[in-house]
Amino acid sequence: MSNQVIIADEVTFEQVFSLAQQLRLKDQVRLIARLAPKVEWMIEEVESATQVLTRKPLRGLLADRGPAPSVEEIDEVQHEMWATFGQE
Repeated sequence: MSNQVIIADEVTFEQVFSLAQQLRLKDQVRLIARLAPKVEWMIEEVESATQVLTRKPLRGLLADRGPAPSVEEIDEVQHEMWATFGQE
């Protein structure tokens, strides 16, 4: 077996697949066993990146709760709360 170095840009999937099919069954299993952890890692990376990208935006998250209170309504409630503060 030669340890020939091939530049990655020159190797096609078809070439690798053709060579893999020529391996003995035992060696095909070894090849899969070596590639499986890397493939699993790559899948996890893609899934985690996808989860980050598909995160629901916060804007409009409470839209089903109705309209937001106006500035005047907030001021009125604050005034009511602070009016009795310290009297109890």
